[in-house]
Amino acid sequence: MKWEGNRESDNVEDRRSGGGSGGGGGGGLGALLSGRIGVGTIVIALLGSWLLGINPLTILGLLSGEGGAPAHVQQAPAQRPPADDQMAKFVSTVLADTEDVWAAVFAKGGATYQQPKLVLFRGATPTACGQGQSAMGPFYCPADRKVYIDLGFYQTLQKQLGAPGDFAQAYVIAHEVGHHVQNLIGVSAKVEQARSRMSEKEYNAMSVRVELQADCLAGVWAHHADNARQLLEQGDVEEAMNAAAKIGDDALQRGGGHAVVPESFTHGTSAQRQKWFALGLKNGSVKGCDTFSGRV
Repeated sequence: MKWEGNRESDNVEDRRSGGGSGGGGGGGLGALLSGRIGVGTIVIALLGSWLLGINPLTILGLLSGEGGAPAHVQQAPAQRPPADDQMAKFVSTVLADTEDVWAAVFAKGGATYQQPKLVLFRGATPTACGQGQSAMGPFYCPADRKVYIDLGFYQTLQKQLGAPGDFAQAYVIAHEVGHHVQNLIGVSAKVEQARSRMSEKEYNAMSVRVELQADCLAGVWAHHADNARQLLEQGDVEEAMNAAAKIGDDALQRGGGHAVVPESFTHGTSAQRQKWFALGLKNGSVKGCDTFSGRV
């Protein structure tokens, strides 16, 4: 992936010097269910954290909060990452690229793209959705419109999930930014409003569609970024497709030594995740990412 020397985002907050703790929002299972949307939450399933007898795969797709004004959270002053931090530089560069792509896409549709913040943290950090924890992996909080990531997740992605490569890492960020796009265009709010009328099985099925759309939107970013800046190198697409396969619900359940239970899926199968990322990458169309109509 050709990223060195490209623009870095000004929207990265570095909280890693805080020692991995913070007040506000509470922790535990309540925080886990408080509205984060994240590809990285599969780590919970992978590591077998079966809290209180609840299948963690039912947690993965839970959304909360609507697309209103960001909530106020007590936190330490934001800092920029050190200039010599290569991984932080990579994340900042990928975020900047998503900003450029989505600004252009929104402008073409007559709208203004509102950039999200990306927070680097270690261990735990307060968010408007409750206490964020590293074990959850990267996640997006719609209430404060921020993406949160402990960079240690990339070691998990490579060593435990078997998904190495810089473009696989970029895919993770692009997926979370895809959730931000969903928040801006009203998808998150509509899903949350419908949640109270759904059974758990129905809501899991809806969560699959939400996650697959975020995968597709990650593909849309990659399409436009490559067209504009020739971002992709040989093997990059394969890295992203491999990552999508490794975090499919069926793959995670098998990898955890459990039977595959489609009714519990919240992110989609490996094949579905690959399909929708590839579709966004091929067409570069937000309208083409309609996972809510017909079969997925």
